[in-house]
Amino acid sequence: MLAREKDKLEALRAVKSALLIALTSEGGAKVTEQDEIKLLQKLVKQRREAATIYTEQQRTDLAEVENSQAEVIAAYLPEQMSREEIVRRIEAIVINTGATSIKDMGKVMAVAGEQLAGKADNKTLAAIIKEALGAK
Repeated sequence: MLAREKDKLEALRAVKSALLIALTSEGGAKVTEQDEIKLLQKLVKQRREAATIYTEQQRTDLAEVENSQAEVIAAYLPEQMSREEIVRRIEAIVINTGATSIKDMGKVMAVAGEQLAGKADNKTLAAIIKEALGAK
């Protein structure tokens, strides 16, 4: 507030608001660290989607605000894994679960989502799992 960084302040207020809503919506239930990570990922995704829409509508001023807020929120997320690391982990999960075809994608996705929560987004995971299962 004192530094007068409006975008950063708005982003942090949005995070605080979302966390408070999550705490009160469950009737006072405890919010786990994984829930917090999912919440932050959701906020980042919302801002990036809004920025994309603003860019398509030639509103670069609004898109810049959304992108800067997304970057502020993303700084509080765990470091994202590289594609190569994700591929190695997915291959190990496919072997461990015994998945052989694309029909087993749900089973692999469930395990991968649990193990890689916060370290990789679900869109990337799904694409890599499809590649891994489609090749077999």
